[in-house]
Amino acid sequence: MKCKDKKIRALNLKSIVKIPMSQDVSHVYFVPGMAADVSIFEHINLPENQFKTYTIPWKIPEKKESIETYARRMCEEITHENAILIGVSFGGVIVQEMSKYLQLKKLIIISSVKSKFELPKRMKIARKTKLYRLLPTSVVSRIDNWEKLAFGDFAKKRAAMYQRYLSLNDKTYLDWAIEKMVCWDQEKPPEGLVHIHGNKDIVFPLSNIQNCITVDQGTHVMIVNRARWFNKNLPEIINDNLQ
Repeated sequence: MKCKDKKIRALNLKSIVKIPMSQDVSHVYFVPGMAADVSIFEHINLPENQFKTYTIPWKIPEKKESIETYARRMCEEITHENAILIGVSFGGVIVQEMSKYLQLKKLIIISSVKSKFELPKRMKIARKTKLYRLLPTSVVSRIDNWEKLAFGDFAKKRAAMYQRYLSLNDKTYLDWAIEKMVCWDQEKPPEGLVHIHGNKDIVFPLSNIQNCITVDQGTHVMIVNRARWFNKNLPEIINDNLQ
């Protein structure tokens, strides 16, 4: 074969070989709810060709540690720039505090609140009267089997779920987390925050929540029992308006 023919053949081969376009993978970090283990995200499965997921477990707070200092320590677990940060319940509060020290691609909260104005009345009263200091967290931290306190099949199933996922029963953490939740002072949500909330949430009633994506029949623990909804909708929510 002549040299000229070889070159023509090589050019023809290049024209029919499709070179796949590189696709950036987004890094998604999850923070669980108060006292919850990261296993609450065990049924969340995002497309692996688009996302790589990580979980950030709770740290035991230092004595009288501010929520700002604690959030900075939690930020140490994030090793990627322009990550996506998702928090559930009290974890939603913490990721908002974390976002003040990070450059994020997307910030999402689930079953949470965006400001002190969305807290339920009972928490506002507890803050004003300081009743939260009287909560028996030392008793809760010693409960080894929640199922023993439940009556009826449904209650036992609910208790078993709580026992499995609410694994952080350290009194220091519980006292600190309850105080920081009840006394959270944020008035203005971070810009671009996405809020997902269930219309059956009894911890943070939807009636107090503004500007959110509403999940029909979603409860406060919908990250566990409505995992299919999140697997279907989270990719679209995350990718919306991403730069």
